[in-house]
Amino acid sequence: MNNVTLMGRLTRDPEIRYSQSAEPMAVARFNIAVNRKYKRDGEPEADFINCVAFRKTAEIIEKYFTKGKMIGIVGRIQTGSYTDKQGNKRNSTDVVVEEVCFCGDKEDRTTNTQQDSDNFYSAETGINDDDLPF
Repeated sequence: MNNVTLMGRLTRDPEIRYSQSAEPMAVARFNIAVNRKYKRDGEPEADFINCVAFRKTAEIIEKYFTKGKMIGIVGRIQTGSYTDKQGNKRNSTDVVVEEVCFCGDKEDRTTNTQQDSDNFYSAETGINDDDLPF
């Protein structure tokens, strides 16, 4: 089974292109930074994952996601190889996006807020047992 689920922030705006076929197909390429769970000294804090989306999914990503936005994706890993302009053989690994999820914006996060508009309490501030309805 080849199944990948990732959540991270776009490192740049998605690049969208259309194929030159009779019915042009949208192809979006983008990178996401996915934070590592554990960090060691001298190692990066995130992995940078190459992603590609096709058709309607590509158009949605291009329309609604920009650099810095949080995105959730479900897809599969696809490997390939090609020859660059200098004649060197290169390998590539991409996540082919099959589903995309909106995960909120960087600007949407609030700090030091006791209660947000949906009546949820911040885990940082906590609540008293007296405030619980049970």
